[in-house]
Amino acid sequence: MSATPAKPCVICVAITGSVPRKAHNPAVPVTIAEQVESAHEAFEAGARIVHAHVRDEQENPVSDPERFARLLEGLRTHVPEMIVQFSTGGRSGAGRDRGAMLRLRPDMASLAVGSNNFPTRVYDNSPDLVDWLAAEMRTHGVMPEIEAFDLSHIFQAVAMKRDGRIAAPLYVQFVMGVKNAMPVDRPSFDFFRATLKRLAPDAEWCAAGIGRDQLAVNEWCVAEGGHARTGLEDNLRLDRDTLAPSNAALVRRVAALCEKHGRPIATPAQARAILGLPIHATS
Repeated sequence: MSATPAKPCVICVAITGSVPRKAHNPAVPVTIAEQVESAHEAFEAGARIVHAHVRDEQENPVSDPERFARLLEGLRTHVPEMIVQFSTGGRSGAGRDRGAMLRLRPDMASLAVGSNNFPTRVYDNSPDLVDWLAAEMRTHGVMPEIEAFDLSHIFQAVAMKRDGRIAAPLYVQFVMGVKNAMPVDRPSFDFFRATLKRLAPDAEWCAAGIGRDQLAVNEWCVAEGGHARTGLEDNLRLDRDTLAPSNAALVRRVAALCEKHGRPIATPAQARAILGLPIHATS
């Protein structure tokens, strides 16, 4: 009897974020042109999802729909097979401004379903705002990626899926390593996986490790059959003494882990099928 083929791994690259600046690492892409080029390089290295924020001329994070529209146009033109995921995070705007770009119909968008502490502030995601963002995603056919900073967020995501507030297949990202939120801790990681499996057996999952623990979390995900997120948003270094030269360099580290653990990197079509997204003709 032949062995069951290993499940393809979907690699997400978070190219920019809201915090890192070129002063921290010159490779951080902040203009639209830089972001498109960085996403293309990351795609060639194996990334299938690009998680994107936008910045203004002073590198400040913004929720400006016009900038998101220009970014989406560039990505659709130059990296047409890549899954585009926009951030609705709270560092870029407040209230419903955080979801003003959802009418552009990216493939996916991040959705934090509860509040938690960040390093110097509360990441405020009120129930009313979460429900509004989820409704906008349903209206415009945008698949949420649940950002779980806390165990309760897994339970909330499952409840939203069961009562129809989330219509798309459930995809949950465990965010580990943000100061004052969930730490990078292997027993906690395993418990989060087990909890999601118990509550939503068909859900897909990934995890993001922030800072120096990015690679460790990447390996946990790859080894345990999940998907992986990397990128300069979460980590600026290859090691303590070496800045990452590009997002693609961080993607290549995950690709090497896939080879180590016998996981094929998902093709564009496989990534869409795994996540339950429409298959593009070019995929």
